[in-house]
Parts: sequence; C-alpha cells; structure tokens
Amino acid sequence: MKASKIAYKPIGLALGALSGLIAGAAFKQAWKLIEGEGDAPDATDEDRAWKEILLAAAIQGAIFAVVKASVERSGAVTVRRVTGTWPG
Repeated sequence: MKASKIAYKPIGLALGALSGLIAGAAFKQAWKLIEGEGDAPDATDEDRAWKEILLAAAIQGAIFAVVKASVERSGAVTVRRVTGTWPG
C-alpha cells in the first residue's frame, strides 16, 4: 500500500464524517421544500404511505451520494495539490 494512501486514511475518515453532516442538513432542507414538513418519514412510520417513505429514501440517498463524492473528490484534489501525489 502506498504511503500517500495510508496518510490519507485519517483525512478520508474526517471528510466522510463531514460529508454526512452536510448531507443530513441538505436533506432536511430539501424535504422541507418538497413536503413543507420538518421531519422526513422513517421506514417504520405506520401513518406514512409507501410512496412518501420511498420518495424520502430516494432523495436522501441521492443527496448523500452526491455530497460524499463531492467532498471526497475535493479532498483528493487538495492532497494532490499539497503533496503532488493522488491519495487513491
């Protein structure tokens, strides 16, 4: 395993946590725009319809994937600029 990849591990973990926080906040705002409610449904919410639960899950998944990829890619580009090597 390359030294740059090993050195990037703690940075990658921190970026992963940061991306989760950002994505969670973005999803809450998106859900408020879509449904006008503060809380998105959970899969076990008995009083929510399948359509609403699956819509929330799909939107949440898309937001998390885009934010995670954006944050991780930005981190890798920054490491390359600083060290001259790609961390992956």
